[in-house]
Amino acid sequence: MEPRITGKVFVLGDNIDTDQIIPAEYLSYNPALPEERRQFGRLALSGVPLAQSGLPKGNCRFVQEGKFKTDYAVILGGKNFGCGSSREHAPLAIAEAGVKVVVAEFYARIFYRNSINGGYLVPLETPSRLVEQFSTGDEVEVDLAAPAITNRTTGKSFALSPLGQAGPIILAGGVFEYARKTGLLAR
Repeated sequence: MEPRITGKVFVLGDNIDTDQIIPAEYLSYNPALPEERRQFGRLALSGVPLAQSGLPKGNCRFVQEGKFKTDYAVILGGKNFGCGSSREHAPLAIAEAGVKVVVAEFYARIFYRNSINGGYLVPLETPSRLVEQFSTGDEVEVDLAAPAITNRTTGKSFALSPLGQAGPIILAGGVFEYARKTGLLAR
C-alpha cells in the first residue's frame, strides 16, 4: 500500500449501510470469478440515493454509467459507515471500484473488520466531523504515516486516528497474508 493516496474524494453522510454500498440484488455475482468480481466495482454505492451522494453538492454518481471503476480515490463518510448486514461484499465492492481508503467518523465494526481482514480498504477514523469540510470532487491527499487527510482544494489538513494493531494486517494485504508473513500459516 502506498504511504500517500491522492485523488478526488466522494463525500457521503451518516449511516451509509451495506445495502446502499452494494444492494442485495447484486449478491448473486461470484467474487471468485474475475469477470463477475468486476461487476461489484460497477455497482458500488449504487444504492445511495443521488440526492444524498456527494454531500454537500449532491446528485453525483460514484461510478459513471458503463464503467467499472470510479473517478474517486477516497470516500469520506460520516457516522456509522458500513452499518447493516455483515456481508463482505460491501468493502469488496468499494475496492473493486478502485478506492483504497475510506475515512469516516466511525464504522460498523463488522464492516471495519471485513475491510481489514480481506485487505480490501484502509478504514481510517477521524476524531472530528469532516463531511462539511469537503465536497465531492475536491482533490485530497491521505497520508497513512501521519495519519492525516488534506483537502488540496482548500488547503486544510485534518488529523486522523492511527490504525494501531490493524496497520500491519492492512499493509500485509489482509489477515491471511499477514498470517503467512508472520509464520502463523504455512505458505
